[in-house]
Amino acid sequence: MEIIEKAPAKINLGLDVLGKRADGYHELEMVMSSVDLADRLIMEELEEDKIIIETNKAFLPIDKRNNVYQAASIVKKRYGINKGILIRITKNIPVAAGLGGGSTDCAAALRGMDRLWQLGLTMPELIDIGMEVGTDVPYCIYGTTAFISGKGEKVTPLRPMPQCWVVLVKPRLSVSTGKIFQEVDLDQLHHPDIQELSDAILAEDYQRMIAAMGNSLESITIPKHPVVQQIKERMMKYGADVALMTGSGPTVFALCQKYSRAQRVYNALKGFCEEVYLVRTLK
Repeated sequence: MEIIEKAPAKINLGLDVLGKRADGYHELEMVMSSVDLADRLIMEELEEDKIIIETNKAFLPIDKRNNVYQAASIVKKRYGINKGILIRITKNIPVAAGLGGGSTDCAAALRGMDRLWQLGLTMPELIDIGMEVGTDVPYCIYGTTAFISGKGEKVTPLRPMPQCWVVLVKPRLSVSTGKIFQEVDLDQLHHPDIQELSDAILAEDYQRMIAAMGNSLESITIPKHPVVQQIKERMMKYGADVALMTGSGPTVFALCQKYSRAQRVYNALKGFCEEVYLVRTLK
């Protein structure tokens, strides 16, 4: 039996860093939503007790460094599963881009293994396993517009964000999330109003939502990688309603209510960067 799971990318409509926790992580408040750019996972049980990861990207690790491998290892050990598993990952989401590609693959693998082995896992159980792999995994297990707090483990679903078009642009560089967080100076950050952003989404007010959007980490990433700001400015010049970096970067996204504007932003950025995507938000 084959199990197929879709693993959509996430964007940060809002990201605020509140402080450093005793466990070394940062206390965060975020609003995330998923978009229709997705990886695809196919899972199949093996008689031999081993984990095999296959992917269409040669540069991706397929051993213990891979989030999906880690998730499979944890599930097998925790629930005493002596069968093996083959997981084929078709990557469409850019890697190291702030779009949660590794985390959403891990979440999809957990959902798929739950179905494959009929484990009947609850949402708290899935989240507990996901947190062992990465702090964005709990959100990706839900995969809907949500308010996230703590270090990422507290997820409160909201209404789906107002439907719109999304232009995603990833410049040709990678950003280390760990290194960005090492440079956090709370007094130097812009702190968006995450509660106002959440309230705007609950009210289904698009204009109020875009006015409240913001990302604390832009002030750290942009000085290191000015191309992020250049992309934002180009998006706004060609008609985006709002342009914002997602996660710790380097991907920037624009929101547009009108398809014609989204197409214009897409065309304007297509010659500026190689990885440009025009997608919809997910309901």
